[in-house]
Amino acid sequence: MSPTPLNADTPGPDPAEGERLRRWRLVLGDPADGPCGRPAGRDARIDSALGALYDTGSGAAPGGAAPRGATLGESSPRVARWLGEVRELFPSRTVHVMQADALDRLGLRRMLLDPGLTEAVRPDVHLAAAVLALADSLPEEARAPARALVRTVTRDLEERLADGTRSRLRGALDRSARTRRPRTAADVDWHATIRRNLRHYVPEQGVLVPASIVGRARSGPGVRGDVLLAVDQSGSMAASAVYAGVFASVLASLRTLRTRLIAFGTDVADLTDLLADPVDALFGASLGGGTDIDRALAYCERLIMRPAETVLVLISDLHEGGPPEAMLRRLAALRASGVRVVVLPALSDDGTPAYEPGAAAALAALDIPAFACSPDDFPDMMAAALEGRSLAAWAEEHGADGG
Repeated sequence: MSPTPLNADTPGPDPAEGERLRRWRLVLGDPADGPCGRPAGRDARIDSALGALYDTGSGAAPGGAAPRGATLGESSPRVARWLGEVRELFPSRTVHVMQADALDRLGLRRMLLDPGLTEAVRPDVHLAAAVLALADSLPEEARAPARALVRTVTRDLEERLADGTRSRLRGALDRSARTRRPRTAADVDWHATIRRNLRHYVPEQGVLVPASIVGRARSGPGVRGDVLLAVDQSGSMAASAVYAGVFASVLASLRTLRTRLIAFGTDVADLTDLLADPVDALFGASLGGGTDIDRALAYCERLIMRPAETVLVLISDLHEGGPPEAMLRRLAALRASGVRVVVLPALSDDGTPAYEPGAAAALAALDIPAFACSPDDFPDMMAAALEGRSLAAWAEEHGADGG
């Protein structure tokens, strides 16, 4: 007889007995499937998270990633996802215990405190994400090495991305204001000019005679646009959060752009005042588990003063912890007010993201673009958004993974 699936939401005839068996099964692990039943639903996720850390007879690290005592290495994406799961599934006191255990079982404590090991490991985005997830549990002597590791990653990303981002967005901001007298051909908005003059098309000659030209005026001093980056802190978004922190810092360095960085789980953290240093910004988000996208959007909504000049980038896998209808209504209202809204299920080089397909389909029905974006494409995507170009067309042109 096969074990009966066990779920706390569907207890047996004796609720007290069912709960007792459930707890014993989560304590004892797989060997207790027979007498206690197999976990299902949320309990299955809890069991998987516990097993990844504590069922390590063969020396596996969380996520089945690496032998005990090894550094994170290529396993860090799975470790980062595991850390996000732990924050979502367990109460805060339990999370702190599990994170402290993970520090040793991942070999992270030893790596941070041993200069030889630190030099032997090449820091990457996922390793930085894992360190950031464990920031609250790090011993005092490991905090400085942890910041140094994250700084190495952010410095490398800035060297790769910052100059191109600033150049691309300065050009977009210069072209963002309309004028009837563009100074050069490069300042002509050809799409808008053609649309405005379609009635002057002469089919016999196959030519369009422009009665007026729509251009983009080069901007003067002052703020030309507002950008809000709202970043989901759940485990699947760990790498995206690191890239978002770096990009927010770069965007904040442009005086003609007003940039805000909002991190959210079930709570919301405004990291804008920390953007002078991306490391400070990344360490500044200390949030609990779960995801409340609608709450984050409500906070962003209060910050918007000029909807027509505002771009809101929601970086999230769309797994909403509350009623998704509220989130969708708020996004629709923001778009109707004139805000240019774009949803990125991933901002990373990790390939096709995992996201909530139902929410993505609902966004498509609202004409809100949702697609994965690589860090190398992000500056061009932001330029298109600031210029008011169609982001759906941009995504199709760049082969971005859409929802």
